Amino acid sequence: MKINFYNLSAGILSFSLLFGCGKKDAQQGQNPMNAPVPVNAYTVSEENVVGVDTYPGTVVPLQEVELRAQVSGYITQIFVQDGQKVTKGQKLYEIDRTRYQANYNQAQATLRSAQANLEKVRKDAERYENLAKQDAIARQRVDYALADLQSAKAQVASAQAGVSSAANELSYSVITAPMSGTVGISQVKVGAQVSPGTTLLNTISAEDPIAVDIVINEKEIPRFTKLQSQTSAADSTFTIQFSEGSFYPLPGKIEAIDRAVNRQTGTITVRISFPNPNRALIAGMSVVLRVRNADIGKQLVIPHKAITEQMGEYYAYKIQGDSVVQQKIGLGTKVQDKIVIREGLKAGDNIVVEGTQKLRPNAKISLGQPQGPPAGK
Repeated sequence: MKINFYNLSAGILSFSLLFGCGKKDAQQGQNPMNAPVPVNAYTVSEENVVGVDTYPGTVVPLQEVELRAQVSGYITQIFVQDGQKVTKGQKLYEIDRTRYQANYNQAQATLRSAQANLEKVRKDAERYENLAKQDAIARQRVDYALADLQSAKAQVASAQAGVSSAANELSYSVITAPMSGTVGISQVKVGAQVSPGTTLLNTISAEDPIAVDIVINEKEIPRFTKLQSQTSAADSTFTIQFSEGSFYPLPGKIEAIDRAVNRQTGTITVRISFPNPNRALIAGMSVVLRVRNADIGKQLVIPHKAITEQMGEYYAYKIQGDSVVQQKIGLGTKVQDKIVIREGLKAGDNIVVEGTQKLRPNAKISLGQPQGPPAGK
């Protein structure tokens, strides 16, 4: 069988031409790479802003004491109810005092005996010294009497220490409030046996004022150190928002900044105190601490959706004629669906607010209806 190579070559060439024409026609049916990207614009303007930074916080008492027994025994009386307000020195618990009262009585009896013996030895010593002056007694006998006197004085001192120790144990059998505040729910009942230093009876904490602890990055330490020296109790720099969205009416001030930065996390704890006359703040509550920042009054704002992020830096597409340039910006406080711009833009600039995902620097654009702030802003 003979093959006509001329006809075969002609067929291949014709097929290639037809395929090329079809591909070109298909490409003409698509948008070319340099076609304008449809976008919506936004005109940068100023709005009234009250800028705040928020931090998760925990309510903590400024003063809190765990009540533990200092002597062993059985609880015989509880003088307060759970959650009761108490004053400093008020009786809270009593441990069986029978043994401690007996020890105290015995210690006092031992002291009285030692004091009586001391008085007798003292008189003997005085008598022997007078006889020695008259050479009516050997000097050695006088020395013995003086030695007995010193021993009797030591016995009195030891007996006095015994009385003091017994008195302390007797006093420890009644637990009193170390400060004014509110007691929690009792951890023991009448009849429970307690041990010194180990058994937790209750916890008492002061409620007014109270505090909120937050954790900040070490980069923010200079800012909070400055606020600590400038903020007064009447200032509204520090406010609280509850978990359901309501706000605490009284402002706070920085009570303390922790002594050291956590080396593992690079953070430090800041404690802000608040007046708490109505016990609205309870220890252990989770709240949001709001800290007013420098974004106060008229500020440049743009919609948050107009911002793009690359490698930890933020940009907006600024419109110039029929194209865009990528403008680096500095961000401030987020206000609802907008955010304050601290640098990179100025009032009157037009930026892309919708369509940013399809843009590249210097891309051509076609504008839709410009957007701006609502009337009255």
